[in-house]
Amino acid sequence: MKLPVISGKKLIKFLNKNGFEVVGRKGSHVRMKKKTLGKALVTVVPLHKRLDPGTLLEILKQCEIPKEKAMEKL
Repeated sequence: MKLPVISGKKLIKFLNKNGFEVVGRKGSHVRMKKKTLGKALVTVVPLHKRLDPGTLLEILKQCEIPKEKAMEKL
């Protein structure tokens, strides 16, 4: 199963729907955070038109979102 090619903006919308909020921005990179039980998940999303599949996969891992769930929603 291959991950879809998506933009940074689309990934930010997906993460917003999964409880993440934008906490900062520096240039073309947006920092997002989600507070969960006893810890905070933080990731940085580049605002590129096409995210590299490896970058997308790493962001999903940092956010603790299963690849399968992302495949359904993206």
